[in-house]
Amino acid sequence: MPSLLEAIDKKYGKEEAENFDLDLPIAIYVPKKSPRNSIPSLLVLNDCDIETAGDEQELEKKCQGVEELDLAQNKLARWTEVFDILKHMPRVKFVNLSFNNLTEELVNLDNRNPFPYLKNLVLNATHINWKSVRDLLQLLPSLEELHLSLNNYSHVELGDDLDSQSYCNVKKVHFTGNPVTTWREICKLGVAFPTLESLVLAECPLQSLDTSSRNSSEANGSPGGRTESESESNSPPSFASPHNCFRKLKFLNLNSTLLATWDDVERLSRFPALQCLRLQGCPLFEYPQEYTEHERRQLLIARLPNVQTLNGGGLIGEEEREDAERAFIRYYMDKPESDRPERYADLVSVHGKLDPLVHVDLSPEKRVKVRFTFGEATEVRSVVVYQTVQELKQKLESFAGIPASRMRLFYVDQDMKDITGPEEMRYPNKQLYSYNISSGDEIIVDSKQ
Repeated sequence: MPSLLEAIDKKYGKEEAENFDLDLPIAIYVPKKSPRNSIPSLLVLNDCDIETAGDEQELEKKCQGVEELDLAQNKLARWTEVFDILKHMPRVKFVNLSFNNLTEELVNLDNRNPFPYLKNLVLNATHINWKSVRDLLQLLPSLEELHLSLNNYSHVELGDDLDSQSYCNVKKVHFTGNPVTTWREICKLGVAFPTLESLVLAECPLQSLDTSSRNSSEANGSPGGRTESESESNSPPSFASPHNCFRKLKFLNLNSTLLATWDDVERLSRFPALQCLRLQGCPLFEYPQEYTEHERRQLLIARLPNVQTLNGGGLIGEEEREDAERAFIRYYMDKPESDRPERYADLVSVHGKLDPLVHVDLSPEKRVKVRFTFGEATEVRSVVVYQTVQELKQKLESFAGIPASRMRLFYVDQDMKDITGPEEMRYPNKQLYSYNISSGDEIIVDSKQ
């Protein structure tokens, strides 16, 4: 049963007896411990099969100076062992216990001996139950950052009837990869942590930011729930809207969630302190694929007047925001009034009703003459630019004498070939016009090895 103490001794060596000759004629500084025997303030012992604390007196002697402790991917399963470790590290500020199976419930807690300096606790993939989370929070008066990702939580048991207490020091919560589907559950995190500034919900299957019970029951597969009005009358006031519980939230990560409508983006615009947003990999941008990446960014910026940083980029400048807002107006100006979002009227009041952009037909020619090269064979053909790369490969089988499945194509722009060189046409469903092909360009045919 490997202990933390054994893992420390294995990595840093046991202390040697201190034998010094005090009658030396010359005073020479000799360190009491070799660097190998000194336990660093950052103690990392990942994947060492640690199950227990070990001898407490030795731990206390060795670990007094530890401030950051990383014990991820060990075999700790009892909280008594975890506390036996931590109580000998009075200065510890950061603890990572990820991927230890800590499903055992905390018992016999001594609230008289909290951990006053611990600010960052990582409990990813520990499968810790909610009661234990609540008990831990009582012991951590200075905790600022809490990681609860990958714990298979489908519900939140904080900030509800089971836990009426709030924890005002916690500023950051990481909740990635938990199978929570409704925003009402996420709101409980906002109630439990009223000063929350950063929330990571990436890869949670959230279907909407709507907090109505109808939406919640549908998301949980429970048709026949209460009506929206009944929900609002019976729910805590903080659940009445998606942002009420998150008055101080500045950073929100919703990457790879299941948000699918622009209504949810409109809801995000009402978060009063939100400055940084990550929103990528959602169905909203995938089905249908009618937006270019540039258009998506413009439509998001125009809808989110308070957001200063989007998807990890730099600060949104005044010029980019104005361009986005004008593009937003033009995008919706020809659509029926019933299809226009509320934001449209707000922006028209700022920029006025814009004239449509002068229509210039920039569509590519339907046919271009391209030189095809395969080895020493060359041939000029007239090709339709609206066909796909795969369709072109099939038509070149007779020219190259190899099947389309073994064919590679490289596009050479006649004006840029000295700068960029050939560009492989990797995507079989991409249409030729997207390469900006024009007459006089070249396509090199090659065979896969």
